[in-house]
Amino acid sequence: MPQKTKIKRAELHTHLGAAVDPAILWSIAHRQGIKLPSKNYWDFERMITMTGGRKNKNIREMHEKFYRWTELIQSSPEAIEESVKSVIGGGYRACNLVLQELRFDPMMRNRGGERDLDHIILSALWAVERAVLEYPQVKAGIILMMHRLHTYGQNEIKIKKAIKYSKQGVVGVDVAGPDVKGFSMKKHALLFRRARKAGLGITVHTGEEGRLDEMKFVVNHIRPDRIGHGIKAAYDPELLKQIAKQGITLEICPTSNLRNSVVKNLGELKKIIQVFLAHKIKFTINTDGPEMYSTDIYKEQQLLLKNNILTIAQIDQCTKWAFEASFIHPK
Repeated sequence: MPQKTKIKRAELHTHLGAAVDPAILWSIAHRQGIKLPSKNYWDFERMITMTGGRKNKNIREMHEKFYRWTELIQSSPEAIEESVKSVIGGGYRACNLVLQELRFDPMMRNRGGERDLDHIILSALWAVERAVLEYPQVKAGIILMMHRLHTYGQNEIKIKKAIKYSKQGVVGVDVAGPDVKGFSMKKHALLFRRARKAGLGITVHTGEEGRLDEMKFVVNHIRPDRIGHGIKAAYDPELLKQIAKQGITLEICPTSNLRNSVVKNLGELKKIIQVFLAHKIKFTINTDGPEMYSTDIYKEQQLLLKNNILTIAQIDQCTKWAFEASFIHPK
């Protein structure tokens, strides 16, 4: 495969809480007076990144161990602005990411209501403007996320904010978080309909773990443009047919799925992707969070290539699908 910075690349699935260089987060934490578990930088880096053979038992463990710290550190307009700008510029310099959609939950960064959501969101959008001013080759946008741990009322507020800023750089909405009893995707379908009516792109975290009931509802009733992960669909032929028929694009995150134990090994990952190819499912290659998983888009592509999971031509097709499926519209 050509050098990292020779090919134009796109990433559609990056979480802000997993995408910022630990050294930047370390400085932000100290500047804001946040008390960390250790005064040793290397302890901090190990705390928020995964290297070697480290794995999480499941998605819930990942959220509890990693995001609680990165989200806390990013809980101010200043921290959000610095974080967003660093990810967009860093992605372009590292592997020629000329299109990047960055997602985060603003309510996970307002300290339980202490910070104003509008200030948090506007700081992210201002950071996008600054980043693309420095790197005019890049197009970038923000996806605002709902959360399964939040109430319907809290998530409704976030959808209203997404609609409010849909002309200023918020390009889509999502819902994420571990499986939670009491969370109703059926009830949240109304919020997705409001977002779509306002012209926002729709992506949904589903089919990453657990039963497929939720993903079937999402595909058949919410009908999103994209699905975050969605790898469990590989085990349901009828669901695959519906995904292909509707032209839904899956956002695949190989290293993340391996680290979070939702895919057992590279052998299972290969089988899943072969099934997607056989059923003509469109999918894109993403990191989920380059810093947390010590990766980038180029490394993800190399992982798939070196393990004979995809060919160069198939990786090129995934890149093409990413540009086509983006919520960022040309100006």
